[in-house]
Amino acid sequence: MTNIYVGNLPYDATEEQLRELFGAHGSVERVNLITDRMTGQSRGFGFVEMVDQAAAEAAIEAINGTELNGRTLNVNVARPKTERRDGGGHRGGGYGRE
Repeated sequence: MTNIYVGNLPYDATEEQLRELFGAHGSVERVNLITDRMTGQSRGFGFVEMVDQAAAEAAIEAINGTELNGRTLNVNVARPKTERRDGGGHRGGGYGRE
């Protein structure tokens, strides 16, 4: 399985649109559009999981830089989250400011 990041999505993009777009290059296992937890509004990016790595690479090559509903898509292999070196930006938890 290859997980693909799809950025700069139009806010009205649907999972079906992405499944169709990537499905032209191979079997799509899953599509996940990321939404704001509070509003349910699209955050403008998502992930497509493809079964075959060669098909995923072909899809990335073909789709990156193309337009969907007037927005140029940014498509690449999704990288796992890495821990931040600064410990997440906490400065003493905000307690007892000096």
